[in-house]
Amino acid sequence: MKQKRPVQELVQNLIIALSLGGLYALIALGVTLVFTVMGMMNFAHGELIMLGAYAMLLVAGAPFAIAIGAAIAGSLVIALILERLAFRPVRSADLSTQLVTSLAVAVILQNIVIVSGGSRPRSVETPGYLGEPLNVAGIQIPLLDIVTLALTGALLVALGAFLYRTRTGVAMRAAAENFDMARLLGVRANVVIGVAFAISGALAGVVAVLLVAQTGTISPTMGLTPVLIGFVAVVIGGFGRISGAVLGGLLLGMLSVLLQAYLPDDLKPYRDAIVFAVPILILLVRPYGLLSGSIARARV
Repeated sequence: MKQKRPVQELVQNLIIALSLGGLYALIALGVTLVFTVMGMMNFAHGELIMLGAYAMLLVAGAPFAIAIGAAIAGSLVIALILERLAFRPVRSADLSTQLVTSLAVAVILQNIVIVSGGSRPRSVETPGYLGEPLNVAGIQIPLLDIVTLALTGALLVALGAFLYRTRTGVAMRAAAENFDMARLLGVRANVVIGVAFAISGALAGVVAVLLVAQTGTISPTMGLTPVLIGFVAVVIGGFGRISGAVLGGLLLGMLSVLLQAYLPDDLKPYRDAIVFAVPILILLVRPYGLLSGSIARARV
């Protein structure tokens, strides 16, 4: 038994690391999908996550399934509204204008929530069974980690099927390769970009549910860390590579958990510094990311 304990501990840590990496991958996917068709990093994506979490608060007391639906629907609708009112007018502007717009939208949304609901964190009730551990062959695995892993896998398969099996998905991939040529061939820009924002918003809602289930609290600034993580994951994997966003998110999650588990105690306070030093080292060796993306239109 003593020889099995380190193996069991390693397996447990790997599952937790994959779960966190899957969450980070969903965040990165939401960020990179907009980049695929607009060539713009949407820094307001964190606020979509935050608003999805507040949508759960609005239906507090309702069954958890309704709260999940409220989070996804709320983030999706807000994403479409932002695309129409904020991002469509600057679609043909230069990159700096688009970036300033996304940052301004993030600040505006954050302050709207602060003015209307206050700046203090608030608690949201979630089912207690999500935090209960499952014992599998002597390995204690939190149920929420299993749910996160399964949900991430299902969403990745669904997104892949959409991109490769549907007409709209093929149009999005064509726009990612060459947006101007795709428009000349009949691809409707408004539809493609709207779908990208809708999927991005839906993913933000899913992330909001998972974050609330983990912490049980929400705040107006809760979207800041996720959007930074998503941005770093996209950079690691390669700008504009959807598969790269998934790879970058998984890598960040694995590093965070495994370093926390196996670093010496005197080095654990520096875990985050080490985690974010790794992307710097990767970019020194591969300046365009692990999958050689480019700061242009994205590729699948």
